[in-house]
Amino acid sequence: MGKKSSPAPVYRRIILKLSGEFLQSPRKGSSIDSVVTHQIASQIKEIHKLGIQVGVVIGGGNIFRGTGVTANAQGIDRTTADYMGMLATVINALALQDALEKQGCFTRVQTAIQMAELAEPYIRRRAIRHLEKGRVVIFAAGTGNPYFSTDTAAALRGIEVDAQALLKATKVDGVYSADPHKDRRAKRFEKLRYIDVLNKQLKVMDATAVTLCMDHHLPIVIFSLDRPDNIKRVVLGQKIGTVIQ
Repeated sequence: MGKKSSPAPVYRRIILKLSGEFLQSPRKGSSIDSVVTHQIASQIKEIHKLGIQVGVVIGGGNIFRGTGVTANAQGIDRTTADYMGMLATVINALALQDALEKQGCFTRVQTAIQMAELAEPYIRRRAIRHLEKGRVVIFAAGTGNPYFSTDTAAALRGIEVDAQALLKATKVDGVYSADPHKDRRAKRFEKLRYIDVLNKQLKVMDATAVTLCMDHHLPIVIFSLDRPDNIKRVVLGQKIGTVIQ
């Protein structure tokens, strides 16, 4: 009897959206925990080894959350706060790049705000070329504009580089009809239409990101990182999380 063949990935090129909080220590002792960051990098390396072209968009909430709530609470102008948040994503991108390259995974960081001494500027054709050459590309600094979230940046980059899916890792195992931590009757959806997410105002991604994906037919998979192999399970087509399309 021959060896049983391994399942093939269902995607050729993806964008993985990560919250900056995933790089924190579980004890919240530091903004970036090297052990946790290396664990995330290991999961990315695993799917990269399957031949999948991987782009990553990472948030900056572990360092500074550039939202109106944070800005108002700290007395910071919203536009300034958003730019601060963009810079925080660059710090996270460099930390993730370091972890990936220490594991032998060639990586490029591209930023929407030019900072040539640290990373490449975002250039669509160059990003695609990196992906084709088997490099993981980390897209930092959001869209480069205030008032847009990193969710929107992930949707935009996914469309621009012709990704086949946008994978958003969260702390819950999919999209629910209500907050599952507050409502035991909350129902988890296996599949949703983009328009249902918008009409029901399900707070899984901001409306701009969902609308972009809807207009350009980019599927979204919402899943949890509670298992260390969940990213791999998603790209192999296993039914976890919620698929929005």
